[in-house]
Amino acid sequence: MADETKPETLVEEPWTAQEHKGGSEELPVVEYSVSKDSDLPLPLQEFPEGGLAAWSTAFGSFLILFCSWGYIASFGVYQDFYTGNYLTNETSFAISFIGSFNTFLGTSVSLVSGTLYDRGYFYHLVVAGSLLQGFSLFMLSLAKPNQYYQIFLTQGLGSGIALGLLYIPSLAIVSHYFRRKRTLVMAFLTMGSSLGAIVHPIMLNNLLNGRLGFANGVRASAGLVSALLLIACLCMRTRLDPPTTPVNYIMAAKKCLRDVPFFFATVGAFLFQIGFYYPTFFLQLDSTQHGTGITFSSYSLVILSAASSVGRVSAGYIAGYIGVINLTVISAISCGLILLGTIGLNSLASVVIIAVLYGYFSGVYTALLSPLMANLTHNPSELGGWMGISFFLGGFGSLIGTPIAGALLTSNYIWWRPALFSGVSRPRLPLLYTLRLINHRSLHWPVPQCTFSCGSFTLECRRRMNPK
Repeated sequence: MADETKPETLVEEPWTAQEHKGGSEELPVVEYSVSKDSDLPLPLQEFPEGGLAAWSTAFGSFLILFCSWGYIASFGVYQDFYTGNYLTNETSFAISFIGSFNTFLGTSVSLVSGTLYDRGYFYHLVVAGSLLQGFSLFMLSLAKPNQYYQIFLTQGLGSGIALGLLYIPSLAIVSHYFRRKRTLVMAFLTMGSSLGAIVHPIMLNNLLNGRLGFANGVRASAGLVSALLLIACLCMRTRLDPPTTPVNYIMAAKKCLRDVPFFFATVGAFLFQIGFYYPTFFLQLDSTQHGTGITFSSYSLVILSAASSVGRVSAGYIAGYIGVINLTVISAISCGLILLGTIGLNSLASVVIIAVLYGYFSGVYTALLSPLMANLTHNPSELGGWMGISFFLGGFGSLIGTPIAGALLTSNYIWWRPALFSGVSRPRLPLLYTLRLINHRSLHWPVPQCTFSCGSFTLECRRRMNPK
């Protein structure tokens, strides 16, 4: 077996020679073991930047995001259905905790899946995550009315773990095939979650509230998700063996938590996540309670998701002119103000305006999370670890945010309380303080562009900082 694998060194250059004039730092080198018997037509020390294997892998990643984060975005449909039909004995706090625990596991389990991915367990992760996601949804269809623990174990726990197993590997595998086109391909992948956030709510509203009912409707949804995940597993394949020197996440954690700008950005992310999912979970129920009609209310999440897709696509272009940090602050403050505006929601027009505006600015913020972490990370090779730590800590905000909002809502549906709580939890001051520190630091970081890698997880980012 030893003679079947030949170590090859792939150098990820964070700066070109012209861009690194006068620099004293050495280029980080990431070593991979390359299998001799690979049937790929191109030399393994080069990125194919295309081809059947590359684009089929990217399509598989697209499907995974469609069936994972895209499906979570439809929890507002379940929230509305559980409140009025299936969990009538439970409070809004208990129902929303199912969805918040699901999203929390999606980020926290990613720490484990990212480490396992770096050690070569890609296929184990995606197969196990796909099987668990399909199994959890089919088991959800067997849940009985007012049996809270059955729904929590399947939709909250099982589906959440599946999401955490699938998320990082589905994004990281693309780095095996693309370097120059990586940013474009990553944008294509994130559209999978946006498209899922449009398709799944429409489908579930028609299934759950139609002739099929809850059990058969969830089974139909589970069948679609399982079929798409099976296609994704068949499409995706690795190209490089795991790196010989994986990142030490313990050392990365010690370094990043001592970094003041990163600390404030993480605090800001935590505060932002507290109110981030409030419209996703409660907008359809809020719309229904204010008499806009069941038919229109079922499309409120679709409008929000469609606007979010536009925000994600446009974020990269706008950030190129005003900067990542500035646009992050603007989008965070805008989301907070829009959530405060939900206090006045009382008509069809107000639902549309809030869904469009909040969807757009939340999409901008989501698209800027990775570039923001890139701007804060000192060593490009540690970016994956820093991102994982920040997302993990920020995930606690999503864990507690919507349940608190549900408790404030009460069974009397006092909507101004959760709206006020979600709106004022936005991280204005921490992000503004981080912005000031980053602008000061940019005086010592004359690096306009970089390519960074963590293990085999390689991304590209562009840093545009104002040296003034």
